Amino acid sequence: MGSLWSCETLQDAPEIFDINRKRNDCLPEMGVPAFFRWLSRKYPSIIVHCVEEKGKECNGVRIPVDTTKPNPNEVEFDNLYLDMNGIIHPCTHPEDKPAPKNEDEMMVAIFEYIDRLFNIVRPRRVLYMAIDGVAPRAKMNQQRSRRFRASKEGVELVEEKSRVREEVIQKGGYLPPEEIKERFDSNCITPGTEFMDNLAHCLRYYVAERLTNDPGWKNIVVFLSDASVPGEGEHKIMDFIRRQRAQPNHDPNTHHCLCGADADLIMLGLATHEPNFTIIREEFKPNKPRPCGLCGQTGHEIKDCQGMPREKQGQHDEFANTMPSAEQEFIFIRLCVLREYLARELTMASLPFPFDFERSVDDWVFMCFFVGNDFLPHLPSLEIREGAIDRLVRIYKDVVHKTGGYLTQNGYVNLERVEMIMQAVGVAEDNIFKKRKEDEENFKRRNKEKRKRMKAEQQGPAYLTTGQFAPHALGRRDRPEAVQNARHQACDMRMQSNMSAAQSLKAMMKNGGNSSAGPSDSADSRGVKRKADDSDSEPEPEDNVRLWEEGWKQRYYKNKFDVDATDEDFRRKVVQSYVEGLCWVLRYYYQGCASWKWYFPFHYAPFASDFKDIKDMFSDFEKDTKPFKPLEQLMGVFPAASGNFLPPTWRNLMSSPDSSIIDFYPDDFAIDLNGKKYAWQGVALLPFVDERRLRAALADVYPDLTPEEKRRNSLGSDVLFLGKSHPLFDFIHELYRTESNEDTEIPAELCHGIQGRLNLDDDPILPDNTVRSPVPMLRDISQNTAIGVKFKDPQYPDGFVFKAVLLPGAKIPSKVLKPEDWVRGNGQSWRPQLGFNPNRQQAHLDQSGFRALGHNLNRSQQGGGQYSSTPPPSSYNQGGYRPSHSGGHQSFQHSRQNSLMGAPPSFHQPQFPRQQQQQQQHYDRRRDDWHDRGDNRGQHHQGYSSGRGYPLPPPSRRYNWN
Repeated sequence: MGSLWSCETLQDAPEIFDINRKRNDCLPEMGVPAFFRWLSRKYPSIIVHCVEEKGKECNGVRIPVDTTKPNPNEVEFDNLYLDMNGIIHPCTHPEDKPAPKNEDEMMVAIFEYIDRLFNIVRPRRVLYMAIDGVAPRAKMNQQRSRRFRASKEGVELVEEKSRVREEVIQKGGYLPPEEIKERFDSNCITPGTEFMDNLAHCLRYYVAERLTNDPGWKNIVVFLSDASVPGEGEHKIMDFIRRQRAQPNHDPNTHHCLCGADADLIMLGLATHEPNFTIIREEFKPNKPRPCGLCGQTGHEIKDCQGMPREKQGQHDEFANTMPSAEQEFIFIRLCVLREYLARELTMASLPFPFDFERSVDDWVFMCFFVGNDFLPHLPSLEIREGAIDRLVRIYKDVVHKTGGYLTQNGYVNLERVEMIMQAVGVAEDNIFKKRKEDEENFKRRNKEKRKRMKAEQQGPAYLTTGQFAPHALGRRDRPEAVQNARHQACDMRMQSNMSAAQSLKAMMKNGGNSSAGPSDSADSRGVKRKADDSDSEPEPEDNVRLWEEGWKQRYYKNKFDVDATDEDFRRKVVQSYVEGLCWVLRYYYQGCASWKWYFPFHYAPFASDFKDIKDMFSDFEKDTKPFKPLEQLMGVFPAASGNFLPPTWRNLMSSPDSSIIDFYPDDFAIDLNGKKYAWQGVALLPFVDERRLRAALADVYPDLTPEEKRRNSLGSDVLFLGKSHPLFDFIHELYRTESNEDTEIPAELCHGIQGRLNLDDDPILPDNTVRSPVPMLRDISQNTAIGVKFKDPQYPDGFVFKAVLLPGAKIPSKVLKPEDWVRGNGQSWRPQLGFNPNRQQAHLDQSGFRALGHNLNRSQQGGGQYSSTPPPSSYNQGGYRPSHSGGHQSFQHSRQNSLMGAPPSFHQPQFPRQQQQQQQHYDRRRDDWHDRGDNRGQHHQGYSSGRGYPLPPPSRRYNWN
């Protein structure tokens, strides 16, 4: 088997990029570019910034945070779910800090990341860790595209580096010598590899260690679903929630917190119809500086590298080999607040049927699928940046009076009603394409004008005087030289002006009376080709479809599918596959995987106007389909360049000319930009894998698997862990003592209403047995008190339908939105909220305070800048500031320096005394109006404040600077 690490010259080694991390400039999440950015701007109050308590250090000893104390965010969570792949990738190959040196450091980084999330959320019942297992076939196509594209981009990057390096050296530039260093192949983060098997082993050790030694873990149940368990991580979590809430002992007021960066988590959270559902994710900070791949300096890309000498880092170049970074912060996304927004937006009057908000939320989730997801391409006429979701909602509210009901119910689609929505979109398609082209042209025109202005500003005026008439900066101590002869100076100015006017006149005459040409165009401008940098318009990819012109549908099907638009049978086949996909995706979100074999067999989507007579296009999916095995999935998604993770005979099927499936692994492939500008936005035109041919080819090499490979190629099960103080501990310990081999039901009264079946683990973690550390830098657990057992979710009969409704007894959280939250652009600056208490007062500094900070802080230290977490000077906590408002609140709370999207802080401008008095009176009135609302929230909602019997939290401080 191939190693995860390879030692190669960077110039010759194909770079393996991160295939799952998001691009900072566009956020292509859930197949919906910029979906979260659109959502957070449209509904800003759903965002709450996390308050994180930091550990302390005393005499060189680190004192961890006591997570048994109340949550400083002033909300108590019951269950924390971790979509582990969103943790594994940034810990194994981070972008904003040096990468771990080896696999052991990666495991420690993952442990620390989980510890940090546990400290912020502090779950009281359940911690569920889910790693992506074998995905459904519909998802495997996207995984295949990502991995092949990463391999192709890696080869292209190596070629570009070699070319630019040669050009820079020829011009006399300096570049550091090529290094020979180890690189980490992130493709190993796929089920079936040795890395994922080792990760599962390390996580078992980590859970046992925390359950044994951390008081905050002693009463929680930990579930680990590793890569051997089929299914995507977030969907394994949703399946657990669905199956538990269908049990009679489920607590309908459980407060869930799900960690992950994918936008589809928002849809999945809404689909549960749990009233208390929160998502925690890293705060996105745009425009992070990235070093050049050649010279290692920031501020430019590889193609713009000039080989300039490296600037000194620090006074004595002490920061030469360090990468400036700041600790990543987290935000909460409150789905209960999003439900408030949607309740206002989706409420419809005078319906011919009773209005059901829960059903309208399901329809909203379904309509979001049309703008794209991980399983289907988006419709050509619907782009999230063009307000596609808002357009769909408007059409939905207009058409729903005619449909006679909702589009979906419990994850099943009413195709007859969906057709009415699609036809309404189809009517507007022609205008949508024309408007898109018009907007693009306006955008180009504005950019062109902007470039001209910037160029003119860089060139400056045609003539600058010298001497005492020369312009100079304010505050300069050096005085200009005195004019010796004023007459000569004035004459020089007149002569220079006359020369410029003459050049302009000559240039105008040469251009046929066009006065736009500058004086620089006059000298031998004819016959000289302009450089690409001087061109007003950038080269754009050729668009043969031209959706904004007549005949766009015929050109689309001819260019994308190579068929005539008059071929109605083919168009109907594409529409039928897309309709099946819509039904499959919605079923996947609400009921689980309906078919492991189904996938959309085209690279492009049909038009909305093609959705005609779709009522009878779909009946049901094939029953009892099975997922791929882990090594089979690797053969389906890996390019030949990543074949080192497969057994030798399996690897040969990817590269041997005699292989019967060699056509599945092309060395090169086309990328259709499909109207986009960049290659990563395009469509990778890869051949689809034929499952029958793949299985037939693998049948000949299956006998070559070793026992270890056979073990990794088998499907596993979830594992449940808990500590000795948990009420269920004795029950599980008795199962091991009696060596029970039968599935045993969990007594719901011993585990917070959680139900399922238990079975003995083959390699169990048992109390009083030493747990060996798989990481050499960590010690063994000699006095283990944790126990682990296999767990299986509650099973239901075939045809069972999970109800997408609020459960009886569920308490709706108190309203959070205020009247001014509904008015966009009301003149008030938006300020981030820290924690779940809207009345938390934030600290305020006037201008003199900010000047004092600027003079006292050491700006040359590592981590400085806009996102620096450097503490203020010691005088800050000694009465040297005055809060902006008073009235019984704490005199200091954490002042956040940056908003959600990384904007600079908004400083308060000085005001006159009368203005300050009016502002204070206005604040007091608003505070009194909303005081009762804020105080009563905890009485009606268990998840807030002290509703769970925990004492009120102490005054929260983000940092302790004493």
